[in-house]
Amino acid sequence: MTNYLKTIVAHQVPPEIYDSFVAAVDKGNIRTMPNRSMPASPYPTPGALLMGDAFNMRHPLTGGGMTVALSDIVVLRNLLRPLRDLNDGPNLCKYLESFYTLRKPVASTINTLAGALYKVFSASPDQARKEMRQACFDYLSLGGVFSTGPISLLSGLNPRPLSLVMHFFAVAI
Repeated sequence: MTNYLKTIVAHQVPPEIYDSFVAAVDKGNIRTMPNRSMPASPYPTPGALLMGDAFNMRHPLTGGGMTVALSDIVVLRNLLRPLRDLNDGPNLCKYLESFYTLRKPVASTINTLAGALYKVFSASPDQARKEMRQACFDYLSLGGVFSTGPISLLSGLNPRPLSLVMHFFAVAI
């Protein structure tokens, strides 16, 4: 890892941080981000509502946590819009019952894609993974729907799981 960082990565960092980068690599305190799966179960708590990464975490590779949090805010806004009094606890709870179901299409699509991309792009000597990595690059380089489709899934603009499945199979073919 040290050799790779110094011979490949170091030449790509801005000149202003090059010396600091090499010094940090030489120091040897290199850390990687493990992939964790943290599925969530709704646990209704009066006065609290978990959203984004606070509710369930996804791999940070794609930055999907912020996308899911912003999507959660839109879902919450739409749910609470008809409510006249936010201090009416029982009525508020009734409106919030469907929150966790309504957030699922965006959250699960982004979680699935982030996890799959991590598995494909993480370092591995496995030949099949190398071929999948190349297939992903080839697929995205086709442009048009082949790049806008996966990006719209990752950005939360297209939360349809069926679209995700279609792109997974298209890459594999």
